[in-house]
Amino acid sequence: MTQEELDALMSGAADDIDALDDEVGEEISDEDLANILGSDTSTQEGAQEEEVDESLPAGYSNATAHHWPLPATDENKMVHQLDDVTKESEEKATEIFDIIEGISNDLMEKEENLNSILEVISSNVELFTTLSVKFPEVKAFATQLEKNQNALDEASETIEVLQNSGDSIMSVMDIMQYQDIHRQKIERVINVMRSLSKYMNTLFEGRIDDDKRVSSATHIAGDTHNDLASTDDIEALLAQFGN
Repeated sequence: MTQEELDALMSGAADDIDALDDEVGEEISDEDLANILGSDTSTQEGAQEEEVDESLPAGYSNATAHHWPLPATDENKMVHQLDDVTKESEEKATEIFDIIEGISNDLMEKEENLNSILEVISSNVELFTTLSVKFPEVKAFATQLEKNQNALDEASETIEVLQNSGDSIMSVMDIMQYQDIHRQKIERVINVMRSLSKYMNTLFEGRIDDDKRVSSATHIAGDTHNDLASTDDIEALLAQFGN
């Protein structure tokens, strides 16, 4: 009771009390309506946040997935992923080596062909040089001598480019050897992780199989919560004792 109601009661103004109750009731109704609308809105928002994405594992939602550790599936098992990395890395490295080896063989073959052509052009240069000296009045010999000399220079430059390209490919193959070193490092990490996993499993190993163990009690005397064991839990517990 408010001070206004008390004063009205003391003064005997019953009509004022009724009017005052109506006003208070209207005010409370407005507040209740606002609270109800607010709670409905928050409930709808919460329902939207708690909508479960079917692509997520059971027990996960878009709002809470980042708070949980990733489920133990083949897509995110650490050793499983590292094994995939080493396997795929080795396969791709082998493919790259095969491609590089093919390019290197092609360059060596073309270099040999150019060396053969270079011998022919060199003999032509010697021939037209002799003819130009003996027959200086024949301009065709001088012209062919100049063309063959230019072809000889271009062929020599091409062979040099092929040789430099071959050296660069060998450097690439040497650099690719580090991929094998990285694979060995990852495999060493895998071996350490597997050794730790086996050690932890051995450390927590029990003498009783898990399927033969008595199920844990839901409620123990002294617990701060009030979650008592259900009838189904008790019956299941008694059934295990009977076995």
